Order: sequence, then C-alpha cells, then structure tokens
Amino acid sequence: MRKHLRIYSLSALALLMSFVGFAQSKITGSIIDSDSGEGLPGANVLVKGTTNGTITDLNGYFSLSVEGQSTLEISFIGFETISLKVNPAEKSDLGQITLYPGANELSALEIIASVAVDRKTPVAVSTIKRDFILEKVGNQEFPELLKSTPGVYASKQGGGFGDSRINVRGFNSENVAVLINGVPVNDMESGRIFWSNWAGLSDVTTSMQIQRGLGASKVAVPSIGGTINILTQNTDAEKGGNLFYGVGNDGYQKASFYVSTGLSEDGWAFSASASKITGDRRGGVIGTQFDAYNYFFNVSKVINESHSLSLTGFGAPQTHGQRQTRFTLQEVRDDERGITMNNDYGYLDGQLVSVEDNFYHKPQFSLNHYWTINDKTDLSTAFYVSTGTGGGGGVGGSLMRRTDGIYDLEATRDINFDNTFSNGGDGSAAGWLRASRNDHRWFGVLSTLDHQANKKLNIVGGLDLRYYKGLHFTDLTNQLGSDYILDNNDVNNPNRQARLGDKIAYNNDGEVLWAGAFAQAEYTDDKLDVFGSFSLANNSYRRVDHFIYFNDENKAAILNDATVRTEFETALGAGNVADALEFDQTTEWVNFLGFQAKGGGNYRLNRNHNAFVNAGFFTRAPVFRTAFLDFSNEINEDAKMQKILSVELGYGYRSSKLSANVNIYRTMWMDRTLVENFQVGDTLYTANLLGVDAVHQGLEMDFNYKITKKITLTGMASFGDWTWANDIENVKIFDDLQNEVGEVDLFIAGLKVGNSAQTTIALGLDAKLFEGFKLGANANYFGNNYADYDPNDRGDEAMIGVQPWKIPDFYNIDLNATYKFTVGGNEMVFYGNVFNLLDAEYITDANDADINSVEVFYGLGRQWTMGLRYKF
Repeated sequence: MRKHLRIYSLSALALLMSFVGFAQSKITGSIIDSDSGEGLPGANVLVKGTTNGTITDLNGYFSLSVEGQSTLEISFIGFETISLKVNPAEKSDLGQITLYPGANELSALEIIASVAVDRKTPVAVSTIKRDFILEKVGNQEFPELLKSTPGVYASKQGGGFGDSRINVRGFNSENVAVLINGVPVNDMESGRIFWSNWAGLSDVTTSMQIQRGLGASKVAVPSIGGTINILTQNTDAEKGGNLFYGVGNDGYQKASFYVSTGLSEDGWAFSASASKITGDRRGGVIGTQFDAYNYFFNVSKVINESHSLSLTGFGAPQTHGQRQTRFTLQEVRDDERGITMNNDYGYLDGQLVSVEDNFYHKPQFSLNHYWTINDKTDLSTAFYVSTGTGGGGGVGGSLMRRTDGIYDLEATRDINFDNTFSNGGDGSAAGWLRASRNDHRWFGVLSTLDHQANKKLNIVGGLDLRYYKGLHFTDLTNQLGSDYILDNNDVNNPNRQARLGDKIAYNNDGEVLWAGAFAQAEYTDDKLDVFGSFSLANNSYRRVDHFIYFNDENKAAILNDATVRTEFETALGAGNVADALEFDQTTEWVNFLGFQAKGGGNYRLNRNHNAFVNAGFFTRAPVFRTAFLDFSNEINEDAKMQKILSVELGYGYRSSKLSANVNIYRTMWMDRTLVENFQVGDTLYTANLLGVDAVHQGLEMDFNYKITKKITLTGMASFGDWTWANDIENVKIFDDLQNEVGEVDLFIAGLKVGNSAQTTIALGLDAKLFEGFKLGANANYFGNNYADYDPNDRGDEAMIGVQPWKIPDFYNIDLNATYKFTVGGNEMVFYGNVFNLLDAEYITDANDADINSVEVFYGLGRQWTMGLRYKF
C-alpha cells in the first residue's frame, strides 16, 4: 500500500517519455472494467523494472513501445494489478484486457476514507461509479442513486428539493454515517444528514460506496445501518473538462461546468466545477420552487515521492419551498389537487411565499497531507472546517387560511395593520413568519497511520478529533404589517417588542467535543483476509441557553439588589425568576465514553467463490438533545450509552459474466435513544425517546450478469424483519418552539419499525443498442413498509399489539438513455431520464393514528430530464 505517490509521478512521466531502443516495437490494447465492460481511462501500463510506461486514453486504449519480450504491469486504483508477458514479434495487438476489482493498493484518499475492496474487505458493500452516476442521476438526489441496492429505502418525503432521506436496513440517517473524502458530515448534535447541502456534488463524484452494517470505517462513526463513502476528483483527475446544460419538467434547469488541468510535470493538479439548478416546483406541487448553486475546487501538489498535499472545498447554497404537512387519504381524495396537494404556502402582493421553506449554505474545506514515511509506512491526515448558516421557515401566532386551504397572508397582514399604532391599536401582531435557525461552526482533524509490518500483516491506527458549536434560535422574518410582535421568552428582556431580524422564542447553543482513537490489524495471505479493530471515542456535550436563564450581569444584580429582583418578579413572576436563577446559562461538560470492537474475515475459496463473516459490539453516546432534559440546562442523569451488537455472514461469486452476493445479518440495538418527529395539523412535534430496544435482521442478495458484451442484467432483493422490542414510559412531547405539550407512555413492543420498506426488489437492464447509444431500465418494488407512529396515539392501552398502518406495496420504473458522439474531435454526450415512467400513484411516507386518519406523503408523478454534456 506504498505505491500511490510513485504512481502519480510515474503516470505524469510516462506521458512524456518512453524508452527508445534499437529494436522497439509497439504494443497496443484496451483496458476494460469487468463490472461495466467500459474502457478504463487513466489505467497505468508499465514495462516492469523500467520507467517506460503510459496511461490509457478516454476509451481505455493504450499504445506503448517495448523492446523485445517484456512484462507489462497493468494497474488501476481499486482493481487487481496484473502482470502480462508480451512479445511484439509474436503479437502486437493484445485486444481487450479485463481488470477485476480487488485487493490492489488503495490511494491515500481511499485509505483515509476506509473504502472497502471487493473480495477482500469482509462487509456487504455496493459501489457505484462515475458513469453510473452521470447516467442515472437526472434530477434525483444522492440517496435515490442507491435505491436499487439491497437494504436501502430512499424517499423524497414531501418532495422538496434536497429533502430526500435514506434508510439502510431500517435505520434512519442519524444512524448511517456519511463521509465525503473521508471526512464525516453527519450533524454532530443529531447525527442527521441534509442532502440539500450536497446538491450538485454528483458532477464531481468519482465513486460512491455504501457499506451496509458495521462497515469498514475505522473511526467510531454512527454506522449502525451502514456507511456511505463519497469520493470526489483529486490528483488522479483527467485533464480536460466539460460543459453541461439540462432541462426537465416543471421548469427544471441545470447549467454546470467542470475543468481539470490533470497532473502537470511539476506535480500540480487543479480542478473546479460550478452549477446552478432551478425549478418552478417539484412533481407539480405548488410551493416547492427551488434555487440552488454548487461549487467545488481541488488543488493538489505532489511535492516529491514522500509528500503530497490536496486542498478541497465545496458548498451548495440553496433555498427551496417545502411541503411539510401530510394529509389524510380522504383529504387527498376530496381535494382537486390530489397527490400534489400542498397548503404550506400563500401569496403576498401577488408573489408566492413558501411559509415552510429551507435555506442553507454549508461550505466545507479540507487540507489533506499524504506522507510516505518509508516503503512500509504512510501517514494520511485531513484537516477540515465547515461553517453552516440557514434554517427552515414557519409560522408564528395565528395566520389566516383561504377557503382552498393555503395561507391567506394578505388577510393576516390586513388584521395586523388594523392594529398598528397609526390605526389606534396596540401595535402587536396576530400572526407572523419566522425561521428556525441552526447555524454551526465545525473544526476537525482525522489522521491515519498505515504500516505494512510484513508481507501479510498490515497495521492501521489514528486519531479523530472534532469540535462543533451549533447556534439554535428563531428569527423573525416577516412582521406582516405589524409594528412588532410580543415575545416573552427571554427572561433577560421580558415583554420584549421584537422586530424584523430579532431572535424570538428560543436562543441556545450546543457544543460538542469529540476525541477518538482507533487501531486495526489486518492479516492477508493468498486466500484469507482477517481483521480486528478497536476504537475509543469520548463525546462531550455542553449547552448554553441565552433565553431561559439570566445572564451573569442580571443574575448578579438579582442576587445582590432586592430592587432589581422585584422589577424582574413584577415582569416575570416570582416563580419564573426562581427557575431562571436555578441554573447558569452555560452547563458543565457532560461526557460519554464509548468504544467499538469489531472483526471479521474473508476467505477466497478460488477465483470465483468467497465467503465472509463480521461481528462487532459497540457503545454509542446518546444524541445531544437527550443529554439535557426538556430543552433546558438540566442534565439528564438517565441518558444511557446505547449498545449495539451486530453479526453478518456473506457469500460472493465472481466470473467473467456473473457477479453475485448473498448475506444475512442481525443487529440488536439496546438502550436506543432517538428523537421522533411527527406532524399534527400545521404543527411539527418531537418526542424524546429513551431506552428503546430494537432488533433488525434480514437477508440480502444482488447480482450483475453480462448476457452479452452489450447487454447487462442487474438485480437485487432484500427481506428485512425489523421490530421494536419493548415499551417505554414518560415520553415527553414538544412543539417546534421547544415548548413541552404533553407526556405519554409508549406501548410499542412487538411492533414493526416503520418509515422504511422491509422488502425491496430491483431489476435493471443496460443495453448498448448501437455505437454510442446506451439504454437503461430499472424497476423497483417496495413492500412491507409500515407507517411511522404518532406517539400521542401509542399511549393508549387499547393500541397494544396493533401494528402500524401498512403502506400499500408499490413499484415504479425508470428509464435512462445516453448517446455519445463526436463534434470537432470532442466528445458530446446526450442524457435522458424518465422517472416513474408509468406515472404510478404511490405512498412513500406515512404517520398513523389509525387506519382512518393516517397522514401520508405521496411519491411524485412522472418526472423527466434531458441534457447535453460537451467534453473538452
């Protein structure tokens, strides 16, 4: 695993020189990817023992001058290196040479990102590559690209741009680790992923890998369901670039560019991209318009054979309207808008206003240093920083509704205006618009030392250090014609007349410190790969509340000056003053020390067959919200470390035509803590759940079969059995302004885990019909999907043993087509996509109280996009 820096240097050098001898002859051929049958651009072809070499072109073709009988070494990152004896006097055209994924040396970036290697790393894994992403993405988002892999359920939820979610083996995004170039991006407080933050990143993604279950990650990331690794362009980027323009239904437009210098003679590489994506609505749903941008850059420098630097930055500022409110089946049937029904918007001065919207920008920058210490030891270190700003819109007070159900913002403004000072009123507002903000600052370093102790033993260790501060507050965004709104939530400013831009309702910060260390040993021989890893991570939380406790100045004055105390007691009440004095604004650090121990082995019976097993036990800190009681600074003494035990067995088969995998798994999650979100009418509620146990187990299968050189059949099936194991008591429920509104017991033992299809089946066909033209079709079936439950309706003993409402099974069909042609010596590619070809009506998300009042989100109807990419 030591050659990656040398390969960079040799590749650049090989482009400029070939060894010229007296009796040289040319050898030609093409290097083919065994999975796709496509040529591999950028593969290294080197005459063994010399610096005479070249790299393949865009189609995988190479031509190399050699002197007499020689041995070629052919390699490509993530594939097995092969040696091939050649004699140009006997055969000068080698034809197609197939490379198979395998235990080849990974790049430094892939090492730090814990990329799994087929037939070597003992985990259930699926990898999709750049061509697949470009062909299939259309107007989809990252989670939807994985919907045809086993154990995965992806949904657009309300349909808003970037609002997609992904569940893996029944676990939601809080429990699926997402890494971009090895850097974790799950929210440090909740673990959640917001995919709108990464819109447009598909243009520069070289590969995306999903590792189901424990995964290959060495750091103690929350990979209970799985790990998603996204790798972008780096020093291996091909010289050139492209321009793209695409259109689609409902006013969808996308324009983008990408440019790369490739690796220069003096070791520099630069690549950059930018895009803009806009649309009038999503799937015909009014109020879901969007305006999004994306930018990416990478600057890399191969300093020498020992040192390399890579600076990467990307971000995706966006704003989009949302559909947050689910409707009952009867409401959808009765409304003429049908499945496009949405009431979370209104009009103001003739302009559409999405009352429920999302706006965010989360740029991330990382500086990676790769150091080849010697032939046996590498050190890879990533320093990164991320800053986020934005939030989601909502309502305050009481907004009027029109007869068709949408918000009547102008009528609300008229009521407010009639109550202004100028009209003899008290100036206060009946209703207003607000935004719940969640800004953050995040700094981290991830360092991995990789040491090849001998030919069979590899040792990896490292550090994972992070600091995060989240700023949570509500921002007054529109007074709707009033002079002010009355806000009495800040004890330091009672009965405050808040105006545009003021913080209202709540204002608190969450700080997270993460200190982790990990170590792994891997033993490899001709047929067997065995690993064992252990990690420790200390999670520290601290909470700062600027509203419900007195600041230091006021607290000191109240305690020392009776007059000041009387003034506050007059404004707030004596009891409220006493409560506000009980805690400081800033808590002490609360620490949770967890560990992760896992191991496994992969045995290659022969070139065709392999089997693997892995097992692990780890503990995980509760999420930030459960470490403190009731959105206050009172530390929750009952918050426990979560415990996860997972076991998995798998089998793989590989041949020139067929690749297939089968695996079974069982994951037991004990003392689980989670936050359950649910909607009642116009209000979003959350329930803080502690001490839940769950069992997730199942069977997964997938295959890839080359019917001919031009036709490939793919398929998968997964069958899950995911069940809650116990009831829980004293569950507190809060509204979206952090006010406690109730407390219930939950009778959920034996109920199916909802919100994710437990049975999924997919079948795909890709065919090269004629030169340059490729057609693909994918059918996906989703069954045994149960509604997420409403905690308010699971506290009744009459509901004991009553399973959640079962979402009707459904399937849909997607089509994609690409056509490659040449203009002026440059390649152009046409992309076309149709999603939900049959325009099927189906439900993707549901929340149930009972079968008559279940509230649902329907999937979007038929969608289409087409675009043209010009490569240069």
